[in-house]
Amino acid sequence: MPAGLKIVVTGPFDAGKTTLIETISEIAVVSTERAVSGWSQEAEVEHSGRTTVAMDYGRVSLEAGLALHLFGTPGQERFEFMWDILAEGMLGFVLVVDARRPETLVDARHQHAHFGAAADVPVVVAVNKLPVGADEAAALAVVRERLAVAGDVPVLAVDVRLREDVKRVLVALLQAVLARMTGDADSDTSVAAVHR
Repeated sequence: MPAGLKIVVTGPFDAGKTTLIETISEIAVVSTERAVSGWSQEAEVEHSGRTTVAMDYGRVSLEAGLALHLFGTPGQERFEFMWDILAEGMLGFVLVVDARRPETLVDARHQHAHFGAAADVPVVVAVNKLPVGADEAAALAVVRERLAVAGDVPVLAVDVRLREDVKRVLVALLQAVLARMTGDADSDTSVAAVHR
């Protein structure tokens, strides 16, 4: 079994956390998704109608005998107790946000603060579900401002259904982790390739 690096994937309800992990994991994702009670058919048009109640787990092998262990959090605040459990031992976290639902950025900001307080580790913001034809730079700037993330935090437009997009997010996070570990904030050292 490869040596493990723990990465947490968090974000508001239905932002795309489980899909991100499913897209990149080399194993069948262990998921605790359940149907949302009281879910309306109208809501299902926009949302999956399912929510993670404990965690999702996936794994990605890297070169040099390492593996990323990806732990997806529940997005709803009522499962916040799981956030602390999942944050323990993490080397960094990915904050997934839904660009089509700016009202959820309040929840995302809370999650960013919560995980940032749990551990002083790097974060990458993955902005999912950008509307077709949207001004990407403007949308990312709005997310950065609303989340009040530091200027050195990568804020990336992604489609969590696309493996290359997810790889780009994880590479950015691993580069930040490596820079933190080596004390070189300007490190351009390449990260071991993600492969299946």
